Amino acid sequence: MDLLQLRYFQAVAYRGHLSQAAADLRIAQPSLSRAIARLEADLGVPLFERAGRGLRLNHFGATFLRRVDRALRELDDARQELVDLAGLDHGRVAVASETLLTLTGLMSAFRAEYPGVELRLYQSSAETMAQQLCAGEVDLCFASQPLLQPGLQTRELLREEVLLAVPSTHRLARRKRVRMADLADEPMVTTRPGYWPRTLADRLFAEAGLEPNYSCESDEPGATGQLIASGLGIGLVPDVARQSVKSGAAVGLRLDVPDCSRTLSVVRRADTYLSAAAQRLTEFATDYFAA
Repeated sequence: MDLLQLRYFQAVAYRGHLSQAAADLRIAQPSLSRAIARLEADLGVPLFERAGRGLRLNHFGATFLRRVDRALRELDDARQELVDLAGLDHGRVAVASETLLTLTGLMSAFRAEYPGVELRLYQSSAETMAQQLCAGEVDLCFASQPLLQPGLQTRELLREEVLLAVPSTHRLARRKRVRMADLADEPMVTTRPGYWPRTLADRLFAEAGLEPNYSCESDEPGATGQLIASGLGIGLVPDVARQSVKSGAAVGLRLDVPDCSRTLSVVRRADTYLSAAAQRLTEFATDYFAA
């Protein structure tokens, strides 16, 4: 077996699908299939079993993946340590977040301070972020909800109130505070499951014993305020987005419920080497959001 086969195996193991893994690796699917077949022949055991149109690790594959993850992580860490020894100007940081709009100011300021650091950004749901961290695809995640995966280390950056945004012509627009009962049957602008506004909205409606009317769902939490201002419904926005809500087309109201807030945290793997560039970005983000 060779290093390339191991990386191919790891990609298929985490994607659970040959075509998706081939797209990620930017190789042809038949080439990936042959590489996996050669690896299984070298090992003398099958590593996958069919699961519909996808693939699922069998007992041999799950055992092998744990060792492959450890070996590849050690090699990646060794490479990164050499990069760090060469200086911060040669560093690179891969970052994932539920919305990149939250990070625009931070990343702009960081790049101005450290122009030699290469930044790679991904927009991902909470589940995908946890997978990316565990697979070593990203160094840091900026998450607005807990990432449910063991072995992750979290540092809180910001805790802020979440407001209910409504169009300025809405019947609730003149109020200062509203109750969850006031939102019954109201068309709600939110995100798809997996993003923090949807998780928070689901919890608030469930606690109030109400059935939400989600009329508009997107994959970009940062677009919620604009969609509400366009008159498509009402929805939850963080206090940091108050300026976009104050555009005149929408207003922000306080919900009369406990713990209507979001906590922005930076998350990393606790058991892996963190590059000098990633450490510097973590400290920079801590100071940035504190200010």
